[in-house]
Parts: sequence; C-alpha cells; structure tokens
Amino acid sequence: MLTRYGRLGASSRLRSFQYVPMIKQVGWNVTVSPLFSDRYVRRLQSGRRSVISIMNGYLRRIARLARGGAFDVIWIEKECLPWLPDWFEYRLLPAGTPWVIDYDDAVFHRYDSLGSSLAKRALGGKHRSLMRSASMITAGNNYLAEYAEKAGARRVELLPTVIDLDRYTIKTTSCTDSPPRIGWIGQRVNAQFLLPLVDVFRRLKSEAKARFSAIGIDADAFGLPMESVQWSESSEVQSLQRLDIGIMPLQNRPFERGKCGYKLIQYMACGLPVIASPVGVNRELVEHGVNGFLAESTEEWEQALRTLLDDAELRSSMGRNGRLKVEQAFCKQITGPKLIELLADTVAAERRA
Repeated sequence: MLTRYGRLGASSRLRSFQYVPMIKQVGWNVTVSPLFSDRYVRRLQSGRRSVISIMNGYLRRIARLARGGAFDVIWIEKECLPWLPDWFEYRLLPAGTPWVIDYDDAVFHRYDSLGSSLAKRALGGKHRSLMRSASMITAGNNYLAEYAEKAGARRVELLPTVIDLDRYTIKTTSCTDSPPRIGWIGQRVNAQFLLPLVDVFRRLKSEAKARFSAIGIDADAFGLPMESVQWSESSEVQSLQRLDIGIMPLQNRPFERGKCGYKLIQYMACGLPVIASPVGVNRELVEHGVNGFLAESTEEWEQALRTLLDDAELRSSMGRNGRLKVEQAFCKQITGPKLIELLADTVAAERRA
C-alpha cells in the first residue's frame, strides 16, 4: 500500500489503513508505505510545510518503488509522486506487477486547472494517463468513477469512504436544559466552507437557539463562533456523539464535486440528522426530508437549522434513518470483503495473462 500519509492523514487512514486487519485475516501479507509521515501531517494542520520532510518522503517512495517487484499487487493512493509527470512514475513502477489506484478526491483538477501553460502541459493529463495504465481504479463516488471511465480506465469499481460499525455507536442522549449542539468535523483546509454561514451561526447563538462545535480546527483563528474541540482518532466518535446536528457546507466547484462526504457518514453513523450543500455525493447521501436536509443558499441553511432545532422528534427520526443507510452501504463491514475480492481478482488476472 503506497499511501499518501500515515494514520493521521484522513484519506490514508480511511481508504487504506482501516482495511489492513481485514486483509491480513484472509492470509495476505501487507506492507504500508506512506509518502508523508504523521509529523508532516501535524505540521500541515498547523499551516506549515517542511521542504526537508517532503524531500525525504519522495526519496523513501522512490526506494520503495525500486523494490516493488517483490509484491503481488501495488495499491496506490491517488499517485505515487505528486507534482511529478506520469513518465517518471512509469519508470519506477515495476513491470509485471499489477497496480490499483484509489481515488477519494478529484486531485486531477489540481493539475488540469493549472494557470501555467508549461505546468499544465506536463501534468494536466497525468491522472488520465495513470488511469488508462492501471489494472483497476477504485473510486469513492460516481463523479470520480465517471472521470476514470472517460479517461479510458480498463476497470472502474465504486468503493465509498466508510466507517467501522464497531467504533461508531448511536447517540443515546440528547440535551434537555441546553440548546441543541450543531457541529462540524474536518481539517483546516476545509474550514473555509463554514465562513458564509457565520452570520447564521451568530444569530442562532445570540437567540440561545443553538450551540456550535468545530472538531479538528481552531475556530477562533477563522473567526467562527464555535467551540474548538481537539481531534484525535481515539476521541472523535465521542466528540461526534455530543452533537445533535451535523453539517457539511461546500462550494459547488469541480474539486468539491469529487469529495466523498465522509463527515456526513460519520454524523449519520452516530444517529445524527445532517444538513449539507447539494454538491457531488452529498446529493446521494442526504435524502432530503428523510435523513436530513440539502441547503444551498444561506436562507435555506438557516431554515433547515431552525427546523431541526425546533423539533427533537424530527432530529431523532432522521438520525435513525441515517444510521440505517450507513449500516446498509457505508461501513467497512460491507466494503471490506468487496475490496479483498477486487484485489484478489486483480492478482488472478495478472497471473492468467
């Protein structure tokens, strides 16, 4: 597994690391090799980048690829070496070893939207080229899958980003003498999507209609009227269970259309009703009026929030519906066996060739 990050990186933790125990249980040996360390991720979360850490990561990745022939299949998170052209990766990937590329973000738009003509010429078609050459593409949603199919990928399989049902349990208590708590979980790079709702949050807070929590960021640094809650893998479920409503605002741009809606799945797994922007996979996850609301304008957001804040029974029923949806399709108990079967098929196909 050539992951982008260690366990602290959400995409790597959810798309790769959480499946390792299940894969080992069926008798496979798994080697996980992150490009960037947890230390790098911690610095990134605080708004800092280390050039030395980046260089060390690239050197480790190149050394790992040089030994790639010892494996039956290589699982790649997005790409081996970001910001380097496809031909460089082709030279390093071992001949005769099948490789699968996993996408949970529309990272290809970072290249095909570059302003520099030289950079765009070198990188704009990188992911389309990699998709055509891979034995298989696993995509976190239909937007990513359709891109891979149009690029000419040989095989494309949907594999949503999911939670572990053994970790996520339904919220069992609700507030009685305090306003309901509205919450968001995420990384600092995505905190920008909360900013258009600041006035709505302040209004509801001043009316004592709601409390607000931001899990994983320093809310004060963004001018958000929210309580900052420190994130850790061990405490995130407990932090989510303190919420009464989960939110996921987004802007409707190409990159955001490729997001996999993981925070919505987290909220629903805890039995919370959700409100989300109608962007990308959010339209599939949120059944409007059933497990939450889709809201586009600030007026729609405020109306949806007030509706849920005023109706505890509606919050409860929507939360139950959301949990059921997660149990049926968005947990690793469902996707894990599928992933193992897909990897086994890839190895078998290479051996038959």
